Amino acid sequence: MSGNKGLSRLGAALTGAGAAALWAFSRGTWVSAVYEDTLAGGGTAMISGAEWSAELTAVALLLLVGTIGLLSLRRVGRRIVGAVSALAALGAAVSPATLLLRGADPERAHAILSSGSDGSATGATTAAISEWADITAVDTANLFPVLTLLGCLLAVVGGVCAVARPGEDAPKMNKYEKEAVRREHIREDLDARPDSGRVMWDALDADIDPTEDASRG
Repeated sequence: MSGNKGLSRLGAALTGAGAAALWAFSRGTWVSAVYEDTLAGGGTAMISGAEWSAELTAVALLLLVGTIGLLSLRRVGRRIVGAVSALAALGAAVSPATLLLRGADPERAHAILSSGSDGSATGATTAAISEWADITAVDTANLFPVLTLLGCLLAVVGGVCAVARPGEDAPKMNKYEKEAVRREHIREDLDARPDSGRVMWDALDADIDPTEDASRG
């Protein structure tokens, strides 16, 4: 008999949706920065959510693992995974919420865009701007941070559902019950396929006389 899963399946669905949202929407543009460079000239550079908040990718992967755990673990495990997933999603929500409330920090934008400026020597990714470039304006693209925040909210609700109502587990069968079920399945196979060599070997392995069962049927 399968156990009542409570709200853990709903929690898994919401957590999975949150993981997908974090992964997808952190790839969109969160910040655009206008810069001036006396040598290379000015321009506008875009910063994605994954660049602005590098932890989002790790949280999305953690939530994906949590989704699998909510579907496969037993009651206590589901409750623990739900709590961890909810806390991780709550932590991931801080960055997009701060960006939406306070706006983008020009110094942080400069640090992100100029990182890797020595890429020719180290093999790192080439920077979008040089270290001596000046950030003259920054603008927050609200759409993707808002959608990322909603993804975090979905995962938080999913984790809370699993913690609050993790459901019950199916009772574990002891070894005698398992053996009885196995023998019953073998007898059914003997009735259905008495000439099968594999079924006969399974019957002998389970101390069942296939000839006796065949004559009885």
